[in-house]
Amino acid sequence: MADTTPINGEVEFIESADGTEIAFERTGSGPPLVLVHGGACDRRFWDLSDVRSTLAEEYTVRAMDCRGVGESGDAADYELEREFEDVAAVVDSIDEPVTLLGHSSGALLSLEAALRTNNLRELVLYEPPIPVGDHELCSERVLAELAGLLEAGENERVLVLFLEEIAQSTPEEIDAQRATPEWPDLVDTAHVWVRSVRGIREYEFDRTRFATVTTQTVLLTGNESPSYLKDATGAVDDALSNGRIVSLDGQAHEAMLTAPDRFVEAVRTTVRDSD
Repeated sequence: MADTTPINGEVEFIESADGTEIAFERTGSGPPLVLVHGGACDRRFWDLSDVRSTLAEEYTVRAMDCRGVGESGDAADYELEREFEDVAAVVDSIDEPVTLLGHSSGALLSLEAALRTNNLRELVLYEPPIPVGDHELCSERVLAELAGLLEAGENERVLVLFLEEIAQSTPEEIDAQRATPEWPDLVDTAHVWVRSVRGIREYEFDRTRFATVTTQTVLLTGNESPSYLKDATGAVDDALSNGRIVSLDGQAHEAMLTAPDRFVEAVRTTVRDSD
């Protein structure tokens, strides 16, 4: 478990279905909003552009650490489904209906959590990396290279390759992330990203499973995002009876960093529209 220090909130723990302790940091006041980060980061991702503190002006924000990173615990055996249960456990620990916001792999976790909880007010999903059509999260070559680097103890190279090939970050974005205090913790947890990639590559999206999800859902997407993420977003929208796509012009996969004001406004509009 990485040694992290809360920035300005109260860290709490909830026990997931398999007994693993999942951490989340609570800030602000107002209607409950749960944030689920994507790969190669922890809950501090939402602080890189002050998104969390801005949202906390209106909502009680709970930013969780996915298992194996930040202050959350882990288990010896890994299955992607355990992470779906982790998100549902955080949502169910709250005593009123929740807005659940997931980014990237966190969006996939949040989508699946919607099948495991009845405590949702609305969903906001930002480009879940679901393999659809001929798309795949990464090639066998990249996965093998990640595994080889991990076995050789080259954790930083694992993280950089993940950001380059899977997150499709630019060299400038990688350099900026490397300069943050979070970088050493992310390097220490490189194995988490390799197992997550493997789990998502093996995930099979069955749209019929989501026919019962009636929660109002906004699917955020950047019009400059890679085609596989746009197609995945469209596939999820087609599967949901109460979903709609909101496209962020001029943005790609991380609008919360590149256009935080627009991202926050999109979230606020989602909550207002459900009132």
